[in-house]
Amino acid sequence: MGCSFSGLNALYDTVGGGGDIWVNDYRFRVVRKLGDAGPAGSSVFLVKEVVAPAASADGTAGAGPGTSGIARKKGIDPSHISADGIYALKKVLIQSDQHLELVRQEIRVSSQFSHPNLLPLLEHAIIAVKGVQDGTQNHEAYLLFPVHLDGTLQDVTKTMQEKNESFPTITVLQIFRQICAGLKHMHSFDPPYAHNGVKPDNVLISHRKEQPHLAILMDFESAGPARRTIRSQAEALQLQEWASEHCSAHYRAPELWECPSHADIDERTDIWSLGCTLYAMMYGKSPFDYELDESAGESLHSVIKSAQIKWPTEAGSLYPDSLRQFITWMLQPHPAVRPHIDDIIIHVDKLITKYST
Repeated sequence: MGCSFSGLNALYDTVGGGGDIWVNDYRFRVVRKLGDAGPAGSSVFLVKEVVAPAASADGTAGAGPGTSGIARKKGIDPSHISADGIYALKKVLIQSDQHLELVRQEIRVSSQFSHPNLLPLLEHAIIAVKGVQDGTQNHEAYLLFPVHLDGTLQDVTKTMQEKNESFPTITVLQIFRQICAGLKHMHSFDPPYAHNGVKPDNVLISHRKEQPHLAILMDFESAGPARRTIRSQAEALQLQEWASEHCSAHYRAPELWECPSHADIDERTDIWSLGCTLYAMMYGKSPFDYELDESAGESLHSVIKSAQIKWPTEAGSLYPDSLRQFITWMLQPHPAVRPHIDDIIIHVDKLITKYST
């Protein structure tokens, strides 16, 4: 069926006019806009599922729970089903064949993952729409996800910094352990997948009463097969160009900045980003997010290539040296000596045991 409405105006009209949006067989009412996401024209909305009441024995509508709805879809972990029917609906405006294929790739990849620390894609629809001005045919994608309203790790860290607060060591480790668990699920496929966008902006955080924070890795727009065989300068340049468009500069592994013409790229590009993310949880920004003296020939690429980590002196005593050593271990500029995700998990579990007592 696809989605019965097209365009942002239609989405806003449903808020004011009480109309509904259908994504395939599922019906939703827009509650409010949560914000923009990704490329221009992409937005995320808070929606509430509208489920028809169950029919009674005489065929009339009863007062019981609905007999349809997203909760009935096979393959969805019950933990991802909202008790109050509230979800996040991402609308993506697609204006090129290349972008259309990227969205389809995101759907193909994310549909394979089922893990508590990876944001699941519950439903999706791609529909063709005509341009209002010139009648050209574009597409719109509608992607339905569980909603987590506490924000991202970046949001939470920024708020804490404004209050001159920081995560305790054990909380940092507990959150980080969950990110690692989600990443391990991706890296465990044969062949493995790389996320290619691990950073605080792509980690949702949910506060749970008397429990550790729940961390969920999201945004699989750049995810894909982790292992790439580079055997020419042309292939190396192609990979670098792709990385410059899809991987955040301050969290991008050195081999994606300057790829040799003969190289075997693997999932350890994510380990570099993971190390940067742990640093950002502790200090509020990437270890390479600082002022550079371009006149002296110092560029972001050069400091990343040499792994010039700048440790904040004013906040240095907040965390033990063992965490700094852990980050340095992940930020090995040579990918061949960088640890794998299983190594990281073994080490973080030891640290959790150490700092839990």
